[in-house]
Amino acid sequence: MAPPRKHDTDVILDAARTLVLRDGPRAAGVAAIAEASGAPVGTLYHRFGNRNGVLTEAWIRALDRFQSRVLAAGGAEDPLEAAVGMTAAAVGFGRDCIDDAKLLLELRPSDLLDGAPDTEFRDRLARMNEPLIAQLHRIAIGLYGSAGPREVDAVSRAVVDLPYAALRRHGHAPELPDWLEVDLADAARTLLTAR
Repeated sequence: MAPPRKHDTDVILDAARTLVLRDGPRAAGVAAIAEASGAPVGTLYHRFGNRNGVLTEAWIRALDRFQSRVLAAGGAEDPLEAAVGMTAAAVGFGRDCIDDAKLLLELRPSDLLDGAPDTEFRDRLARMNEPLIAQLHRIAIGLYGSAGPREVDAVSRAVVDLPYAALRRHGHAPELPDWLEVDLADAARTLLTAR
């Protein structure tokens, strides 16, 4: 049995995320992350390989947290309620996990990494996105009888674009308006039933 880890991975990833959001991606070098997290430099290299590995894991963790929440909220059998739930959950994620939301909203992986994301990263991202894409297709079929490009785009406008735009607009406020989930849920319902 392996001994327990002395330095919690989430503490390391939180430190990296904080450095990136506060000072920009270039400030998040291995030495700075080690100092901010209290983990030795050697631990970071051993666990993550290099700076790109740490920042990739921080970004992927934020995406996983977002997708888990949104997919769980989209479990309603009724496709309209599934879509509306996903829209509201995206805003709830922005409210409850503000630093993860900012990381996803403000930075693409290519902004964080030294060099372009590699094939392994792109493949991992594609695998992570598969359930979300499948859910958008399920909703499109349930609402419009088809998962063609136009139907999936209509669902994406309500479930993806609408909360993304609202979170970008309000993301720099000290906190999100308390009415935002309700208003976006109503707007999503209107968009999805207007066809």
